[in-house]
Amino acid sequence: MRTLLLAALIALPAAAAPAQQADDSYQAEPPQRIRSILIKPGEDCPKAEGNEVVVCAPLESPYRVPLSLRNEGPIKPQNQAWGARALTLDEVSRRASGIPNTCSPIGTGGQTGCTLQLIQQWQAERSARARGQ
Repeated sequence: MRTLLLAALIALPAAAAPAQQADDSYQAEPPQRIRSILIKPGEDCPKAEGNEVVVCAPLESPYRVPLSLRNEGPIKPQNQAWGARALTLDEVSRRASGIPNTCSPIGTGGQTGCTLQLIQQWQAERSARARGQ
């Protein structure tokens, strides 16, 4: 029994060595070249040659973020940067205090902002019509 156990212990490192040597995908150096290729539908991604990395993206969707994860809508307040939050807070406080160009019935300069708002609304409608919306 001892002889069998001793033979197994001696053979164990010899059996594990080929498994460690078989993994040659690890490279100690960075690749010499990185190619980013847009491929047409039905094309195959070319194979890497030598010490290079090939990154393929379909022509119709060249972005790495999937379409289902891309959000084109407005950013939620909890996800906004603090600078954007500060601008929003500043704009709200300006309108509430009647500072000039705010279109507010309160304060001395509120009436000038009403004209500015009408002009901005007209520009937005005009650009929407130009885009066909």
